[in-house]
Amino acid sequence: MTRGTLRLATRGSNLALRQAASVREALSDRRFEVELVEVETRGDEVRDELIHRLGKTGAFVRALDEKVLDGSVDAAVHSMKDMPTESPQNLVVAGIPPRAPAGDVLITPDGSELEDLPAGATVGTSSLRRKAEILAARPDLEVEPLRGNVDTRVEKLLAPSLQAEHEKRVDADREKKGEQAVASAKGEEYEAEFDESIEEWFDGLREIERRALERDVDTEYDAIVLAESGLERSGLLHNVEYVRLPTNEFVPAPGQGAIAVTTQYGDVADDVRDAIDHPRTRVETTVERTVLAELGGGCVAPMGAHAKLQGKHVHVTARILSVDGEEEVRGSRDLPVENHANAAVEFAETLAEQGADELVAAARELADEE
Repeated sequence: MTRGTLRLATRGSNLALRQAASVREALSDRRFEVELVEVETRGDEVRDELIHRLGKTGAFVRALDEKVLDGSVDAAVHSMKDMPTESPQNLVVAGIPPRAPAGDVLITPDGSELEDLPAGATVGTSSLRRKAEILAARPDLEVEPLRGNVDTRVEKLLAPSLQAEHEKRVDADREKKGEQAVASAKGEEYEAEFDESIEEWFDGLREIERRALERDVDTEYDAIVLAESGLERSGLLHNVEYVRLPTNEFVPAPGQGAIAVTTQYGDVADDVRDAIDHPRTRVETTVERTVLAELGGGCVAPMGAHAKLQGKHVHVTARILSVDGEEEVRGSRDLPVENHANAAVEFAETLAEQGADELVAAARELADEE
């Protein structure tokens, strides 16, 4: 016997659908029937703009929450890092499931470390925060915009090297017959450049590599930086060469790796909270998003905040940078669990006094000019 049907709004991307499916599974385990409803958002409609240029905040959020507020659906599933810190009066984050890894990863065709990239190498990212943190660590790199779903971004990275390899093998195959004939006439044994045929090579490629072969790419990236959680949920983590970036230096976006389920206040909110809410993740993300809200960064300023529950305290690290990565304010603090939200406000006030508010204001002014 089921406890009723819940309609969940979600974006239609592969990652969003996988996230929504994980929420559906958790709710189904509690005897709910769940229907997924795909909704197109502002972020999906405007594909040639960077995230921070799609309005102040909530480019991937508002359309879904509007469906919740008008009663078209019961709840909406979001990537928490995309959510504005301010929400409509009747809306509540009813459930936050256990968090996936919060950090970023560097992906290259060969698994190189950040310090191993040559000067002038091109790194792709859609995030102001990641760009600033990359430039702070390696000001000699070129950081270029990168949009698209997770699999699209990976394909853009892999395409140039795979296409060059394919061309090399095609050229070798063209020469093969003539060289074989010459070697045979001389009574010599022909040694092919490649041990396998083009078909055998292609058959050995992963699916994402095959798609990359067909992709037109405007910018050739030497590396890209993505959230580990997005790769993991997209099923791509074991199909790429990656290196985890340390969260104390590449401080993640507030809420990164976490899923949030929004509803209106009432019975549905209570049901969702009872079924899927993870207290540890709620405490950690509350601290991170409180710091974000107090500093007013939204999507316009390069800002990271990462919290970890450790016994009776929540250890939080925050890093606020200038857009070019040349200036920064950072800090860490152990906050008492029993008063973590208020303590996070005090921590943010300290960061603001140290100059974080000036960096946020400068980033906002630059965003307004753009």
